[in-house]
Amino acid sequence: MKEEESGPQNKELYALLHISPEASDEEIRKSYRQWAQIYHPDKYQAIEMKEIATENFQRICEAYEILSDETKRQIYDIYGMEGINSGLELGTKLNKAEEIKEELERLRRQKELQKVAAHLRPSGSILANLSLPQFLEGDGIMKGMAMASEVQAQISKHNAVAIGGNLAVNGNAGGGAASIVFWHQMSSVSSIEFMGSMGLRALLGVQTTRHISVHSTATMGLAMSLRDGTVNLSNTWTHQLSDTAHGNIHLSLGPESSIAVGWQKKEQKRSASGEIKLGTGSFGASAHYTHRFSSKSHGRIAARIGSTALELEVGGGRKISEFSTIRMLYTVGIQGIFWKFELHRGGQKLIVPVLLSRHLNPIFATGAFVIPTSLYFVLKRFVVKPFYLKREKQKASENMDKTLGQVQEARAAAKKAQQLLQNVANRKRSRQLETGGLVVTKALYGSRKALKNRNQLEEVKDDVASQIIDVTLPLNFLVSDAGQLKLHEGVKKSGIMGFCDPCPGEPKQLYVEYTFDGNNFEVIVDDLDELLIPQESHRT
Repeated sequence: MKEEESGPQNKELYALLHISPEASDEEIRKSYRQWAQIYHPDKYQAIEMKEIATENFQRICEAYEILSDETKRQIYDIYGMEGINSGLELGTKLNKAEEIKEELERLRRQKELQKVAAHLRPSGSILANLSLPQFLEGDGIMKGMAMASEVQAQISKHNAVAIGGNLAVNGNAGGGAASIVFWHQMSSVSSIEFMGSMGLRALLGVQTTRHISVHSTATMGLAMSLRDGTVNLSNTWTHQLSDTAHGNIHLSLGPESSIAVGWQKKEQKRSASGEIKLGTGSFGASAHYTHRFSSKSHGRIAARIGSTALELEVGGGRKISEFSTIRMLYTVGIQGIFWKFELHRGGQKLIVPVLLSRHLNPIFATGAFVIPTSLYFVLKRFVVKPFYLKREKQKASENMDKTLGQVQEARAAAKKAQQLLQNVANRKRSRQLETGGLVVTKALYGSRKALKNRNQLEEVKDDVASQIIDVTLPLNFLVSDAGQLKLHEGVKKSGIMGFCDPCPGEPKQLYVEYTFDGNNFEVIVDDLDELLIPQESHRT
C-alpha cells in the first residue's frame, strides 16, 4: 500500500525547520535563527565538517527564503517545490500577493475541472446463478444469468450524469432495461436528480436531497410507471446519531406502501446495521455485522427474517491486491442452502451463487459449511498466503533495488546531519538525565512492517536492507528545555533534520522508547501523526 503523494509531500520544509504548517512569521524566523546557528559553516574548522555544515545550512536558508515570503509560501503550500521552481511567482501581472493567490486559485479550479471532466467511473456486475440439484437432475448447472453496467461522468462542477443498463435471463425467460440519471447540485446543501428508464421497468422520476442541519438530511422522491401510470412517493430522513452511527426512516407510498426504520454504525474495526420494514402486504427485519481482522481480511454474519425471507448468512472476504477483493459466503434459508463466491475489482463485480440443496437437511447443512470452510483455511494457510507473501517480498525487493541509490544518498546525508547535532544533543541529554527529565533512549523510523517485528528493534543495521533508520540522536536534540518533544501533525517525519526516508513508497512509522521522572515509556505513531511526549498513556 503506497502512501498518498499529494498534500503531505508539500510540508517537507516545515519538517526541516521543525515548525507547524500553521506557524506564524515570528515562529519561522525564530526557528530559522536556531537552526542557522547550529549549521553555520563558520563554526567548524575541519574541512569535512565545514562541508557538511554548508550543505545543511543551504537547505535551512532555502526553507526560510520560501516560507518567510508570503507569496512563495502560498505557492509552496499548494504546488510544493514544483510550483516554486516553475517561476509562477514572476511576471508583470503577478506583482501582488492577492493577484498571485487569485491566479493560483484560477489554475487550481481549471485543473480540477479538467480532471473532473475527464473522469469517468464505470461500474458493472455479472451474476451467474448455478444450481447443483438442477445439474444432478440432468438440466444443466446454469440456472440464470444477469449483467448490469453503468458509467458515471462529471460533466461540470455541479452536474453529473449516469447511464446504465441490465440484462437478465432466468430459465426460458429474459429481459432488460436501460436507465439514465442526471444529477445537479443546486446549492451547498441541496441537490436534485432526474431519472428515466425503459424496458421491464419503464418509469420517470425525480428526487431531491437537502441537508436540513449539520446532522440531518432529507430526501424526497416521486416516480411514475409508464406502463400502468401508478405513482410512488418516497421520503427518507437520515440523522447522525454519533461520529460513527446514523439512523434513517424511509416511507414509501404507492402500490406497495411501506415504512422502514434503520440504523448503521461503522468503526475502524467493525460495522453493523439493522432495519425493520413494515408494508401493506409484507414485513421483514434484517441485520448484519462485519468485523475487520486486519486491513486485508474481514468476517461477516447477516440474518433476514420476514414474510418472504428467512435466512442466515456467514462468511468473509480478503483483499488479494490493491484493487481486488474476494468473498465467500454461506447462506441457509427457506430458499435452500447456498455457497456464494464474489470477486470485486475496482468498480466491477463477479457474483456466483451456487444452490447446493433445496431442502434444509441439518446434516447436509453442517457438512456444506464445515467441509468447504476447512478446505478454504487449508488452502489459505498452505497455498494462498505463501503465494502472496512471496509476491509481496518480490515487490519489496524490486522497489528496494530501484531506490537503492536514492536511499544510500539519503542515509549518508542524514548521518552527516546527525554528526553536527551530536554535541548539542548529548548536552541536552545530560541535562535531562540530571533533572530526571525527558530522555529518548531509542527511536527508530522506517517501514511499518519492519517495526512490527520487535526482534528487529533490538539492533538496527545501518544499511538499506533494514528499511529502518536510528533517529535517537535527532529526537534528543529536539527535546525542549522544559522536557517536552512535539512533532507536528500532517508533516512527513522523513523531512526532519537527521531523518531520511529509508523505504520510499512504503507506509512508515516512528517507534520511540524514552524515560521521564524515573519511569519507562514506549510509543509508536504513523508517519503523519502528531507526537507529543511525555504522556502518561505511553508508560510501560
